[in-house]
Amino acid sequence: MVETKKARMPASSLMTVILAFAANLLVAVAKTVAAVLTGSASMIAESAHSWADTGNQVFLLVAERRSSKKRDVAHPMGYGREAYVWSMFAAFGLFTAGAVVSVMHGIQQLFAPEPAGDFAVAYIVLAVSFVLEGGSFVQAFRQARKSARELERRTLEQVLKSSDPTMRAVFAEDSAALIGLLIAFLGIFLHQLTGSPLPDALGSIFVGILLGVIAVVLIDRNRRFLVGQGVTPELEKSMAIRVMEHREIERLTYLHLEFVGPRKLYLVAAVDITGDLREHEVAIALRRVERELEDEETVEEAVLTLATPDEPSLSFGVRRPSPAVE
Repeated sequence: MVETKKARMPASSLMTVILAFAANLLVAVAKTVAAVLTGSASMIAESAHSWADTGNQVFLLVAERRSSKKRDVAHPMGYGREAYVWSMFAAFGLFTAGAVVSVMHGIQQLFAPEPAGDFAVAYIVLAVSFVLEGGSFVQAFRQARKSARELERRTLEQVLKSSDPTMRAVFAEDSAALIGLLIAFLGIFLHQLTGSPLPDALGSIFVGILLGVIAVVLIDRNRRFLVGQGVTPELEKSMAIRVMEHREIERLTYLHLEFVGPRKLYLVAAVDITGDLREHEVAIALRRVERELEDEETVEEAVLTLATPDEPSLSFGVRRPSPAVE
């Protein structure tokens, strides 16, 4: 019988996604209106970008919802990997609906430019969009910075290495949105200044390339976690110390850690039990340690087996309190 354990949706991740969805929806509507009024290629690219981001937030909300389901007999390791599947869909959406559309429209504008006007409307929409996207980015940045501090990492390093795909996706998309707005502003301004549609068309292409790069990075990170991303040496050390902190464990000879979802680990270890207990006492001791490890929010399932006397002990240095899981 599989023991079920309730998984909780992190409030910070949920708030980050909801805020990003609301901001992107408002921005997408505003940019679309501005694109129709101005005919700007960069603004059309930006509207495609925002609609892609809005759709992606739906995927990320589904990812948060489905990955937080408790494990059951059919899914003994839980549903955590659902987060990577739905985040992968979001990344593909960003690539197709954002990058491809922006580049194609920019190329079309190079060969068959359309007249543009009402530049003031474009500037106003870009300014409002920057404020809304900036607010969403601040929320994502705060979440990433908090996680980075807990793990003694730099913020960008945490974004790339984190097992939380929704935080990474929102952070990356909001960063791309702010950079894209600056590119669009430059393209529209040069179009107005020179009278040539070339800068505007190039702005659309550059926005598309930016989105394509972001999408490829997100796809690669989700792929790594789906096929079995290895944990960092720091996390391996912290979990080894966590196992050794139990009074029943004398030494540790083997440790396998595998991500089965955001901040969720599958742990397998070979240990030597303290003393010379009888068989049934050893079994009880092992099960007790397994249950205590699974009481940790970050351990989805723990499996312990006995080490043989000839197996060398793993050494991870001085014991200390373990940091948060990635």
